[in-house]
Amino acid sequence: MHGQFSWYDLMTPDSAVAERFYPSVTGWSTEEWDKADYTMWTAGGVPFGGMNPISPEQTAQGIRPHWLAYVTVDDIGRTAEKVRSIGGRVLHEEEIPDVGRFAIIQDPQGAMLAVIKSATPSPGWDGTPSLGKFSWHELMTTDYRAAFDFYRQLFGWENQQEMDMGPAGKYLMYGKNGKMYGGIYNREPERANVPPNWLFYANVKDVNKSVEAAKQNGGQLRVGPMQVPGGDWVAVFTDPQGAPFAVHQTKAKAAAARKAQPKKKSSANAKTKAKTKARTKAAARKKSKPKAKARAKARPKKATRKARRR
Repeated sequence: MHGQFSWYDLMTPDSAVAERFYPSVTGWSTEEWDKADYTMWTAGGVPFGGMNPISPEQTAQGIRPHWLAYVTVDDIGRTAEKVRSIGGRVLHEEEIPDVGRFAIIQDPQGAMLAVIKSATPSPGWDGTPSLGKFSWHELMTTDYRAAFDFYRQLFGWENQQEMDMGPAGKYLMYGKNGKMYGGIYNREPERANVPPNWLFYANVKDVNKSVEAAKQNGGQLRVGPMQVPGGDWVAVFTDPQGAPFAVHQTKAKAAAARKAQPKKKSSANAKTKAKTKARTKAAARKKSKPKAKARAKARPKKATRKARRR
């Protein structure tokens, strides 16, 4: 469990707006926690996240709507000490009865994440995509190698692959036990004013339908939909209150969706078939004309029949 993503909170100034938006995009449902005033996100009836309000005071301090992911650790105290010793900061630490202890941390480049030690064992995410759950965790930073080394020491993440993106630089994919959790890359020069941050991708059945739902419900499309190396499809947008969010359709789901779509007949094929049908009918009419003439010749003339009657 140590080093696995296990919970996600949406920090938002208006939970009602978020509750209308996300289910239409992801298929999620909501459930009220019976121990406090807290709304949870569920997928397939299983809670995996929730919503926390941003107060007007926090907004005045510059805290914007965003998603915060929690990574399970074996011990909060030791993890907090490790964060400080390798150049990070512990911004907040708290214990919640019947839930466990958590801390919000900031890596040396400035991106924020949370760590948690649950009071009771709870399943984390082992890297296997599951419909409705988050399936990719992406960090935009200023020094991707230094950022990865920080999290490697903290969570035991492994560098599984680095991909050259040309002028955009390298994209490092990390995970554990052969399963990929996400990627880390350096921000583009034109985004120098954007602080390092995490972006989380929800696994959906159809990325195009999710994008359309996002647009219809107040979201703003930022990237995509586009196909990424390996055949998966992704799209990035912001929700109605400005929180960055992304969706992810796996290659297998994309192939299944294409297979399920009815085949459309092209207009060119339709025209060709129409022409062929017309030619066939014309040929049939030509063949029938000699037979009609032959039948006409075989009929006795009216004058002859009159002569016979006389």
